[in-house]
Amino acid sequence: MYKSIFLVFISLLFFTIGCQETDPVSVQPTAENPNLEESRLFHKHHAGAITVLTRNVYVGTSTSGIMMAEDLTEIPLRATEAFELLQATNFPERAYSLAKEIKMTKPALIGLQEISLVRMQTSSDFFAYPLPNAEDVVYDYLAILMQALADYDLNYKVAGLVENFDIEVPMVVGLDANNEPLFGDIRLTDYDVVLARKEVGIENVVALNYQVNLPLADLGTEVFRGYVAVDAKVGRTKVRFVNTHLEAFTGDPEFDAIIEQVQNAQAMELVASLAAEEKPIIMVGDFNSQAPYGTTYQYILSEGFHDAWNTNLLTCNEDGFTFGHDPDLRNEFVDFYERIDYVFTRNPGDNLPLPTRVMVVGDEYRNRTPSGLWPSDHGGVAAKLKIPCYDGIFAHSFK
Repeated sequence: MYKSIFLVFISLLFFTIGCQETDPVSVQPTAENPNLEESRLFHKHHAGAITVLTRNVYVGTSTSGIMMAEDLTEIPLRATEAFELLQATNFPERAYSLAKEIKMTKPALIGLQEISLVRMQTSSDFFAYPLPNAEDVVYDYLAILMQALADYDLNYKVAGLVENFDIEVPMVVGLDANNEPLFGDIRLTDYDVVLARKEVGIENVVALNYQVNLPLADLGTEVFRGYVAVDAKVGRTKVRFVNTHLEAFTGDPEFDAIIEQVQNAQAMELVASLAAEEKPIIMVGDFNSQAPYGTTYQYILSEGFHDAWNTNLLTCNEDGFTFGHDPDLRNEFVDFYERIDYVFTRNPGDNLPLPTRVMVVGDEYRNRTPSGLWPSDHGGVAAKLKIPCYDGIFAHSFK
């Protein structure tokens, strides 16, 4: 039985690897439709406003099956299946849809999650040397996205990044003469990244992993998460911009009870790192805690942060859901059912909520790629914020 399953996976695997350097249907920049009411209202000119975007770009597959494997012998088959889905969700094609969103929303600062570096080796040494050592690059998501941005004539720079988990597991890469599986290793390195427009001044970059992370005892490692924070000067305004991705739930109640503790600890560490910050804070990311009642979400609000969606002046999208399209990204209808991606703000002084215009991107049919893929399983959140200048005064009203 396993041999027949392996044969199916291997044929698919070799087909997708063989096609990875070809044109993924069409990735040429195309014009964005400007005649949409939400976009028109979002882009209404407001002098001195800062636009930011948070975007989980989606690695393109699920790793929870690998993490929850009860036996190491289950991992190669699960990893092979996960890699096949990663190939099918085609990040090189999706990158151009993500670039279109950036072109449309024109953010000065972007927080990206699940920026992945995928590497492999065709001869496995996992059981003899379990530390990550595969070096043949299959996908470099950051390089792919930066090229897509350049193809749209968008001038962004990497302002900061943090390397999170770096995990390597065995998978099936072929069959020998006796139709027995041959094993190689697949390696996934995860990053959170801050991009800034070229003219935005950046300094005081901090990139750290959290002290509390999800343990993977069978693999002898942890699912490291982290955050990257920068001081950003946009026009006359200076802010502390923070991007993070907190630990995600799996749907397994017993496992998720542990994950909730990890997630809460990560949020506490992040908030504590910003306790003494005197500049306005914009904190974005995939927090994996559902509004309005998620424990981590409620904790962040209790610490003086404001959810930009709650003061949104736009009314085109009532719920603001940001997750989740199907794992293969080919669902016919928009499947978003929860809000877990946020733009939080904290303003020194009176700490009143900042005036905002907020919209979700990646949730309309025009966002799909030429082959019908949604750009991510998440939607992005774009927010236009009115933040005090150096003298603490709003330069213009926000109507």
